[in-house]
Amino acid sequence: MAEADPRNFVNVHDAKTNFSRLLDRAHAGEEIVLAKAGIPYAKLVPFNEPDKPKRRPGRWPELRNIPDSVWFDPLGEDELAAWEGKYSGAD
Repeated sequence: MAEADPRNFVNVHDAKTNFSRLLDRAHAGEEIVLAKAGIPYAKLVPFNEPDKPKRRPGRWPELRNIPDSVWFDPLGEDELAAWEGKYSGAD
């Protein structure tokens, strides 16, 4: 494993004092290692937004052929009662 660049090591106490400056450096692309007593503990790196996959409509072909009656026909009495919370289930 490659050794980290000691110039980018920052003591935790110094990091607390200069946190805004460290954030600016990380945002500019620099990787900063936070160390406690000379031992590396964490790395401050620039945040890169993950690439979002492009949306591809029509990937569920079964939904293409749903008849309009599913959406536009009125509900039956039993189903309407169930939606309104009046259905007892005892038929």
